[in-house]
Amino acid sequence: MQVRTLLAGSAMLAFLAGCAAPAVDDRADVAMDDAVAYQGTLPCRNCAGIDLTVNLRGSEQASLEERTFDLRASYREHPQDPPDEEYAGNWEVLSGTAVDPDATVYELTPDGEGQIYYFLRVDDQTLELIDPQRRRFQNNEALQLQRM
Repeated sequence: MQVRTLLAGSAMLAFLAGCAAPAVDDRADVAMDDAVAYQGTLPCRNCAGIDLTVNLRGSEQASLEERTFDLRASYREHPQDPPDEEYAGNWEVLSGTAVDPDATVYELTPDGEGQIYYFLRVDDQTLELIDPQRRRFQNNEALQLQRM
């Protein structure tokens, strides 16, 4: 099973539950280093969790060509033992979410095939997976990645 299917399923479940949460106002205005890694474990219906690692290269002020990412998803104790999924591409800085026009959102667009990922910068240590309409999920704390 692919991570985009699981993430889309999680996103759809959260969306159907009507679970947009209020934005967090404790963002730090800290500029990102040239290379930053975030890691966390996302919920998984058929396994013990999806270990997700996102590496962002380039700063928010860098050109699009200089802002690259790679994403790796590993499934814990999945009955079908799927291989790790890996994506790479470029990331864009977007302004605002559905409830916070001042929020910073990173849009990760993989090269070739693959879904676009949206992460809210909660603070300089935390990214949170959000939906394509830039809304937070009810289970937003379970969808957070911490800076390594």
